[in-house]
Amino acid sequence: MKKQLPLLLVVAVLMASCVSQKKFTELEQLQQETKNMLDSATVKLNTCNDEKAAAEATLASLQERVAFLKANNQDLINNIGNLTTLSQKGAENLEKSLESMKEKDVRIQTMQEAVTRKDSVTLALVTSLKGVLGNLNDDDIEVNVEKGVVYVSISDKLLFRSGSYTVTKRAKEVLGKVAQVVNDKPEIEFMVEGHTDNVPIKKEGIEDNWDLSVKRATAVVRILQNDFNVSPERMTASGRSSYIPLYDNNTAQNRAKNRRTRIVVLPKLDQFYDLINQGMQAAN
Repeated sequence: MKKQLPLLLVVAVLMASCVSQKKFTELEQLQQETKNMLDSATVKLNTCNDEKAAAEATLASLQERVAFLKANNQDLINNIGNLTTLSQKGAENLEKSLESMKEKDVRIQTMQEAVTRKDSVTLALVTSLKGVLGNLNDDDIEVNVEKGVVYVSISDKLLFRSGSYTVTKRAKEVLGKVAQVVNDKPEIEFMVEGHTDNVPIKKEGIEDNWDLSVKRATAVVRILQNDFNVSPERMTASGRSSYIPLYDNNTAQNRAKNRRTRIVVLPKLDQFYDLINQGMQAAN
């Protein structure tokens, strides 16, 4: 019995040793599987963490963009409101500008029409004067228009004797023809200008060239009034002496041309403005 006990112990130890190795192997395998699972889980966790971080960064970026878009959207809304206001004001200003331009166009057209009518009256007057005076020598009398004003220039030798302000008989014939045209157009007014050369006059009753030019203009006005019934209210007598020469007074021929009497048809500005006002009232 005593001999069998050690043997049994050896067998028991061997059997116990055999079981422990198997379990160990199993546990070792289980540990390896667990380690593999842990490693896999760690990798997945790290991946998830990376994906989470990326998602959070994307979310933050998107939130920033949303905030930016909201701010820009509000700015756009404000700008649209401002543009709408500006557009309304611009439309109103444009409308006012167009109305102003239309008014200016009407005024310009009215003034052009008034000028045309005035030019028509001037042309009719020139035609009438040239018609009645056309048989006279051009050196003695000249009818022209300067800047819309009609001038009838009559030479000194035709109207007066040398150094005199007494109107000649031939001059009365000429003045009678002028009076015929003037009386046919009672709306016009005119000025008679006396002009001399620069040679000082020495004659009793005449102080100087100023005096002579005025006396000659007055003599013409009196003939028109007394002999041809031209209304005195329509006439003005003016002496210009030698200070507005046509030519240099360096030759006898030039001095003779400078000695002249000029009838100037005065532009009636009030009538011209009346034409404009009438046109403006008609346009309104």
